[in-house]
This record gives sequence, structure tokens and C-alpha cells, in this order.
Amino acid sequence: MPSMQTVAILGASSDPAKFGNKAVRAHLKQGYEVFPVNPKGGEIEGCPVYPNLAAVPVDELDRISVYLPPQVTLGLLSEVAAKGCREFWLNPGSESDEVVAAAQELGLDPIVACSILDLGITPQDV
Repeated sequence: MPSMQTVAILGASSDPAKFGNKAVRAHLKQGYEVFPVNPKGGEIEGCPVYPNLAAVPVDELDRISVYLPPQVTLGLLSEVAAKGCREFWLNPGSESDEVVAAAQELGLDPIVACSILDLGITPQDV
């Protein structure tokens, strides 16, 4: 088992004002190995960005945290299920009844809450 906990941030952003960036910074601050996922690629907060979840070089992640609109999230659920994770977070704005139901059908147990707050950090402080 890796010494650091791992997290993929779906919808990671290079814009410091966006929650997809705040989540990267908050998880780094708490000692996670962070894998930002965004088809634009590049680098976010010093971490290489992966074009999709399948490209993340970890077999099973501790957590996948989503910062995407529900219709986009819906299209990525099978990729999330294929990758595997211990915790699947649907942050405010990424969830819908349809997304939660579809995730549960795939065997995912979505946590509908703010993953930044779960770290003991408020988004304003990151």
C-alpha cells in the first residue's frame, strides 16, 4: 500500500478561484498524492495533469473527487467504476439524482458532500 493517500480530481482547474483548483491545493496541503484530471493537460499546482482517469498511473485510488457539471459527470461514471476508488465524492454542483442513481447502479457509493471540508479545510482558506 502506498505511504501517501491518493486522489484524482476530475475537473481540476488551473484557475485558483475555481473549486477544481482549491481541491488540488487542499489535498496537497493534507499530504495526498494528487492526480489532477482535465483533458486540457498541462500542470496544476506543480502536478502533471492527466487527460482522463484511465491515464492516472495508480491501480486503485483512495479517493476520486468530482468538480464537473452533472451531465459531464454522468458520462464519466463508467470510467470511475473501471478505475476504482475507496471514496467517490460528488461535490456541490456535480451531483444530481440521476448521477447518484447511475453511480449506485455501477456499484459506486457516492459521498455527496464537499471533499475540501472533509479534509478539515474551508474552501476560502485554500
